[in-house]
Amino acid sequence: MTTLKYLSAYPAHIQDQVRTLIEQDRLAETLRVRYPERHDVRSDSALYDYVLELKNRHLRTAPPVAKVAYDSGLGLVAKALGTQTTISRVQGSKLKSKREIRVATLFRDCAPEFLKMIVVHELAHLKVREHDKSFYALCEHMEPRYHQYEFDLRLHLTCLDIAGKSA
Repeated sequence: MTTLKYLSAYPAHIQDQVRTLIEQDRLAETLRVRYPERHDVRSDSALYDYVLELKNRHLRTAPPVAKVAYDSGLGLVAKALGTQTTISRVQGSKLKSKREIRVATLFRDCAPEFLKMIVVHELAHLKVREHDKSFYALCEHMEPRYHQYEFDLRLHLTCLDIAGKSA
């Protein structure tokens, strides 16, 4: 029986459907059909512009984001696909803080929906720290299909696991 570590919180009947797709060798093809395109946000500067555009559209009053970058240190091994951190620095007699968003490099070449899902997730942390009801409501406000994209990303990560690729 295949262990579905990215889907462990989902009900048994959902996991059974995924196992069936895996056994029939149809999971990867199902995702390719559902998400045939790849985005063109390849560089850190393009990612910064992409994040800023989403932030300005949905979270105008949130703190500004100073830096956005793809991070090869993030991924399945690090158990984080994105981070949103506050960096504090002393400037003269004042303490200045800046927000940074880092996105795992595996999102550099993926479906645009997966990139949007992770960016929305990290932007929501600008307003809400914990993964609670208000956090997910904010994610859904920015991307109404957030939960579907998150589930499908988990399927994609399962495919990478099966193929033996670490992200």
